[in-house]
Amino acid sequence: MAQEEKIDSVGLLDENELADFIAHADELEHPHELIIDVLRAIQKNHGWVPDEGVELTATILGLEPIEVEELATFYDKVFRQPVGRFPIHICDSICCWSNGSEELTERFKQLLGTEFGQTTEDGLFTLLPSCCLGVCGRAPAVMIHQQHYGPLNLEDVAELINKLRREASA
Repeated sequence: MAQEEKIDSVGLLDENELADFIAHADELEHPHELIIDVLRAIQKNHGWVPDEGVELTATILGLEPIEVEELATFYDKVFRQPVGRFPIHICDSICCWSNGSEELTERFKQLLGTEFGQTTEDGLFTLLPSCCLGVCGRAPAVMIHQQHYGPLNLEDVAELINKLRREASA
C-alpha cells in the first residue's frame, strides 16, 4: 500500500483523513472496498472529484487510476465535474414515478430555471436524475447531500428550495 509521507493530497484530503485512509487500506485484503469512501471524502472537501482526486484515491489504495475511474463514473452520486452547492437527485424509479415524480421534476425545473444536469446561475443547485434512491416508502423523493426528503408534493418543492437558500446565506 501507499506510504503516507510519499502522498501529496493536493488539498483534497486533510492530513488526518489521508492517514486514516492509508491505515485502513493497509488492513484490507481488498482495498477496492474503500474507493467510494475516499471519493466521498474528496467530494465533501472539494465539492466534486477532479482527476487529481481519482489519482489520489488510486495512490492511497494501491490501485490503478482506471480502477477508481470505472467506479467513479458508474456511481451517479460521485460528481466528476463541478456541481452546485446543493445537488438535487430526483428519484425516477417506478415507485416515485407512479407517485408523481414527473410533476415534481417539472416543478423543480420551473422554480430553479434549469434542466437536468444544469446548475443554477447562483451556483447553488444542480438538478440530477437518479434511477433509485432506495426510499420507495417515501415516494416521491429527492436526495440532497445524502439526506432524503419525501414524500414530497408540489408545494414542498418551493419550501425546500427556500430552506436551502436560507441555509446558503446563513
